[in-house]
Amino acid sequence: MNATTPAVVLSGITKRFPGVVANSDVHLSVQVGEVHALCGENGAGKSTLMKILYGMQQPDEGTIEVAGRQVRFRTPADAIKAGIGMVHQHFMLADNLTVQENVVLGAESLHGIGGRARKRILELADATGLNVDPGVLVERLGVADRQRVEILKVLYRGAKVIILDEPTAVLVPQEVDELFATLRGMQQQGFTFLFISHKLDEVRAIADSVTIIRRGTTVGTADPKAVSSRQLAEMMVGSELPSPETRESTVTDRVVLSVENLGLVAAEGTRPVLDDIDLVVRAGEIVGIAGVEGNGQTELVETIMGMRKAHHGRVLLVDRDLTKLGTLARREAGIGYIPEDRHRQGLLLTQPLWANRILGHQTRRPVAKGQWLDLPGAKQDTKRIVEDFDVRTPGIDVAAVALSGGNQQKLVVGRELSGDPVLLIASHPTRGVDVGAQALIWDEIRNARARGLAVLLISADLDELIGLSDTIRVMLRGRLVADADPATVTPEDLGSAMTGVTSAEHASESEGE
Repeated sequence: MNATTPAVVLSGITKRFPGVVANSDVHLSVQVGEVHALCGENGAGKSTLMKILYGMQQPDEGTIEVAGRQVRFRTPADAIKAGIGMVHQHFMLADNLTVQENVVLGAESLHGIGGRARKRILELADATGLNVDPGVLVERLGVADRQRVEILKVLYRGAKVIILDEPTAVLVPQEVDELFATLRGMQQQGFTFLFISHKLDEVRAIADSVTIIRRGTTVGTADPKAVSSRQLAEMMVGSELPSPETRESTVTDRVVLSVENLGLVAAEGTRPVLDDIDLVVRAGEIVGIAGVEGNGQTELVETIMGMRKAHHGRVLLVDRDLTKLGTLARREAGIGYIPEDRHRQGLLLTQPLWANRILGHQTRRPVAKGQWLDLPGAKQDTKRIVEDFDVRTPGIDVAAVALSGGNQQKLVVGRELSGDPVLLIASHPTRGVDVGAQALIWDEIRNARARGLAVLLISADLDELIGLSDTIRVMLRGRLVADADPATVTPEDLGSAMTGVTSAEHASESEGE
């Protein structure tokens, strides 16, 4: 391979599934040593294309060239042998194994499992700045260190082209900066990156080139430094995006959710997971919870929803004590719930859309009449949600698994805003969705707030928290440790508070000095 030979070339890639063309005549050329971003709406075909490049699926038409040589991958093992690695959005690590054991697992034949393997891992870590102790258990690592282990895994197997799928989704701004510094250093050593992301500001900050995929085909490649995030977003959706609305407070004095002295102890019965939480959300207010994942946000939501039993404290909804009620009774009292994992907690993937409309609402109109389900009512209301929330589907009898992630999420949001709830708990409501779906979901949440809905928002997207919230509270090690004003706080301020470096209030004050 000479200096001008691209690292990867995809030509005319087409992939068909029953009733769907996922990729149609896709063309992509990635130069050696560049960060090449791949952007598109959910369902645009990005994931299918990367699965083809990584050998997880085979194209029906088209060719793949790696380092100037045409290849045909039948399995990921073939792609790995050709120097291609993939770091998935959801990390694939065994918590009960050490860093070294995770890196070596499945590649024992390369350098054994002992001293030679450890030496090679340390060499790679030193050369790339991916410093992590090979002997530490993965369960003790934070999110950023786990990501370093995933990158070390692909480097250990000889990858020179690395696919990064939503690599910043769960990182705070300081960790994003560290990741980008690592990528730039590795670029200088000749590593090539395919960077899949919905965060267009980050794409513009790190990428040398960006290719846009829309409805299964490539629509263009751009210099991210020469276009705005808005222009990239409009290329992705094929139309102009609406301008953001001016922030207007709709907060009232009426308390909807009151969490008092809430405590939860870990399963072993000693360590507090939630430590004396006091929280109030008023009608017309969005209260955002910021925190590095694993600091009690999930447990807080599940305790409010009745999925976990509090060790002490109370949960009140409009002065009604819900503490001893089950999850269904809390829903019936007026709580809508967008879960953090739509596949595990929000949808029956093999069931039609209208059946998914019933979930969590099976005792209430319009999907129930008395003790009986009202299937015609459920189907009619599903059609309303599909229309009102722009759920792109051939029909309501389609299984939920056939929808893109963004359309699945719009279905869940539409369902949970139905039935006039007084409180919406929204856990990562736009995680993994494209800019079009994100804008729609944000607008629907804002509109519901304007009508008097109280919203508890949990998100790892700090821009989302700042853009939607009326008040932000920071969670660290199971406690609410700081408050922030979304009008003045920056993502960097929040990141510092989330990691315990400083309080959000103090960070905001120093910013203004």
